[in-house]
Amino acid sequence: MSGNTLNGAQVIVDYLIQEKVPQVFGLCGHGNIQFIDALYERSADIKTISTHHESVAGFMADVYYRVSGKVTATFTSCGPGSAQLPIALATAYLDSVPFLAVTGNVPTSQFNRGAFQEMYRQNQADFPSTVRGICKRVFQPTRGEMVPLAVRQAWKTMVTGRPGPVVLDVPYDVFMESAAEEAPDAKAWNGNISSRCGADPESVVKAVDMLLGAERPVIFVGQAIRHGGAAGELLQLAERLQIPVAASMSGLGAIDTLHPLSLGMVARGGHYQANHATRQADVLLSLGARFDDRTSSSWIPGYSFTIPPTRLIHVDIDPDEIGRNYPVALGLMADIRTFLRQVLAELDRRKDLTKKAEARKKWLAQIEGYRKEWDKLVAPGFTDDTQPINPQRAAFEIQRGLPDDAILVSDIGVHHNWLLGYCKPRRPDSMIGCMAFGSMGFGVAGVLGAKFAAPDRPCVSVCGDGAFFMQANVLGTAVEYNLPCVWVVWNNYAYASIRGLQRGYMGGRELATDFHDPITGQRYNPDFAAMARSCGVDGVRIDRAADLAEAIRRGIAANRPYLIDVDIAADINPAGAGIWELPGLGQSKPAIGTRYEPV
Repeated sequence: MSGNTLNGAQVIVDYLIQEKVPQVFGLCGHGNIQFIDALYERSADIKTISTHHESVAGFMADVYYRVSGKVTATFTSCGPGSAQLPIALATAYLDSVPFLAVTGNVPTSQFNRGAFQEMYRQNQADFPSTVRGICKRVFQPTRGEMVPLAVRQAWKTMVTGRPGPVVLDVPYDVFMESAAEEAPDAKAWNGNISSRCGADPESVVKAVDMLLGAERPVIFVGQAIRHGGAAGELLQLAERLQIPVAASMSGLGAIDTLHPLSLGMVARGGHYQANHATRQADVLLSLGARFDDRTSSSWIPGYSFTIPPTRLIHVDIDPDEIGRNYPVALGLMADIRTFLRQVLAELDRRKDLTKKAEARKKWLAQIEGYRKEWDKLVAPGFTDDTQPINPQRAAFEIQRGLPDDAILVSDIGVHHNWLLGYCKPRRPDSMIGCMAFGSMGFGVAGVLGAKFAAPDRPCVSVCGDGAFFMQANVLGTAVEYNLPCVWVVWNNYAYASIRGLQRGYMGGRELATDFHDPITGQRYNPDFAAMARSCGVDGVRIDRAADLAEAIRRGIAANRPYLIDVDIAADINPAGAGIWELPGLGQSKPAIGTRYEPV
């Protein structure tokens, strides 16, 4: 390698710096020490954050994007190092979140020889085959001169169209080989590309005509509103035409949940005013939503949706999502923000919109009646003072303890259902969770990524005891990098969401879902507060609901890593207006309302 030539690792690092990546998250191994050395050389321009588990690095990169809207990268070594990353890749892929995963591999000269940590039995150096189904694409340069092309194409693939993670799998010797005199010019190659495509103009006119002609319209939003920066345009449209807005679990917070046009969440555990409005809608405008089984009450008509006769306008950047689960009256492939701007521009050309908005008053009054029924149903849980703590009361107290600018990163589990049902996010990045793949550990680790993305905002993880125990190594990372995150451990001494399914569908037969002492039979968990203190993290135990909000305020005010171990009841399930079916086992029942049958 000549003195002025960059090796493969240096090209990748330089390209990341050009793309303004502030830090990378990862873990060392013999297969990536040359890449780490290249990071060391540029440590003034890009920070290296070392984690204690590879999936933690992936979750951090994922949530960093969800909060900041900016892409970062991870680094992992060959063999088990990168093999521990797929859970985070799949989580990001199914939630349309981009990050660049730089994975190490064995030297090309050792391909197919069974070198240490080579995956070689069917195909040589075959880590890419393990992740092709859970990322947008895998690039594997096998010579140094291939790296510049691979890194710039990887970046473009990751951020254009429907975003998602991309893997750049680099053999050890390719990190070291001469690659180029300089890295590709990031701005020249990718900086001027926009994939914010609009819908065709005729279809925009049709969509506006359908909305204006509807008597019971509803806007239904997914996470594309949040990630695409379209919350402002959504609010303009809703207010201008007085159309209520319902959200999927991923879209909750796209509109302030306290806004009078906000219906809340449509789902099996959704709010009555949301489910009952969307299933009665004559026109439903869907913006970046997938219509998955939990949102759609297992696609059983009359609980979440009734499509048809509801006429569906389905807008998505990915045409494969349009018409996947419901027939469309109008399907439009478009970036959501661009489409909304097109609709607003079309409305500017129309007249008499005031009369159209006035016509919504009857529909909105009906919905207000549904809201009052829901509020009456759930009111007792907000004041319940039993011990262990009522989970609905816990969600209420958590919300009460958070300032308006806080970022709540939820893990997956029964607590997530309670938070979605009873917390009230005020902005698109107020509450973050993984919705499609449902990876335990996401919230435990992701809160660290949130703090890197928003160092001046309080970042709180609410995580189940099962998930926290899986990834308790995050406490060390928080101390090492002085990250003042707060973990609220929702401690119900069980994998409670699954135990609930056993009780509901298996006649009460339970196995492998609760944590207990085999001798006494009493419930068992480690002392999580003491565990935190052993790591240098402040840890407290909360047993009374009335103390929880103040404990969260103290944790945030401490401005250092902080853990709150909360004793919460496991035997109460969230109320919901939808249902869920496990095929072959049966359907759940709504807590309020019945199946809607269109006239």
